[in-house]
Amino acid sequence: MPTEHVNAPARLPRHLAVIMDGNGRWAERRRRPRAVGHRAGARAVNVCIDFCLERGIEALTLFAFSSENWGRPEDEVGALMKLFLNALEREVDELDRRGVRVRFIGERERFGELIRRQMDAAEARTRGNDRLHLSIAASYGGRWDIAQAARSLAQDVAAGRLQPEQIDEAALNARLCLSDLPAPDLFIRTGGDMRISNFLLWQLAYAELWFTDLLWPELDAVTLQRALDDYASRERRFGLTGAQVASRPHETAE
Repeated sequence: MPTEHVNAPARLPRHLAVIMDGNGRWAERRRRPRAVGHRAGARAVNVCIDFCLERGIEALTLFAFSSENWGRPEDEVGALMKLFLNALEREVDELDRRGVRVRFIGERERFGELIRRQMDAAEARTRGNDRLHLSIAASYGGRWDIAQAARSLAQDVAAGRLQPEQIDEAALNARLCLSDLPAPDLFIRTGGDMRISNFLLWQLAYAELWFTDLLWPELDAVTLQRALDDYASRERRFGLTGAQVASRPHETAE
């Protein structure tokens, strides 16, 4: 760690993004069905939410189900959908009580009608909360996110509401999922793989990446704190030099 950071106050990420990987392997190592691992992983979600609430982190985005996950075995997808529905029914009241706003990002139309209704109800129930913004990426892909934003802009150009020269990074960003939140500061992936797997491709441009071999159901507050401690020790330059960052600390702390 550079000496100038030793005595600096710990920095917290405003927005934490997480790929929750390893549920299936956790179950297989115990010779149990993969669905058992997904149920164990649901408990780890509560660990992560509790951690963010206790430390005052503003936003948490969890990658629950990718666009590509629809290609998994039918029985596993069915078990995931049942787990998803049960969690929506069981957890929303408590999340609302604790001031958590819930939203879902992704191709919602690919889910069954009952799950879509539960998603809508959870979002409506918690819309006024602001203690933690919890976003669940379900049937989500980063390429899909960028494509739907570009399609939205193209429709406005075709309708004469927007000129092509008005399309810049800010215009595209405004059409992406989570555009009303600060970009993720810290990305965590459990399970040992070191890739971002089509998750928040645009939004993670300057996020700090942190990987662990720990499987998602094994997640605990100690591991999350290790990630935060590592994040706090890093110098976030956003394309600038270290000297520039040192002279403008308040502009790069966000």
